Amino acid sequence: MTKNPFEVFRQEAPQACDAFNGLIAAVSAGDGLDAKTRQLLYIGIKASQGEPAAVAAHVPMAKAEGAKREEIRDTILLTLTVCGVKGITTCLVPALEAFENA
Repeated sequence: MTKNPFEVFRQEAPQACDAFNGLIAAVSAGDGLDAKTRQLLYIGIKASQGEPAAVAAHVPMAKAEGAKREEIRDTILLTLTVCGVKGITTCLVPALEAFENA
C-alpha cells in the first residue's frame, strides 16, 4: 500500500507541514478567484507537470466546488497546447476516474 506523502510529511516534519498549510491558506485567501476556479487551475498546473496523484487528489475538491466532468477534462486538455501530451497521457484517465469516484 502506498503511503500518503502528506501524512508522512505531517508525521516527520509537523512544523514544516503546518507552515506549508499556512502558505496554502494565505494564497487561497484572495478574493480574485472562486474556489472552483482555484481547483481547476491547480489541476491544470499539476497535469502540465505530469503529476497524476496530485490531479486525482484535487478533482474531488473541484467537484465539491461545482466543477463538472467536462470542466475537469477541458482543464487537462488545455495543457496540450503549452506542455505537450504529458498531462493528457499521465493525468486524464486518473482525473476522470477520480471524478466518477468522488
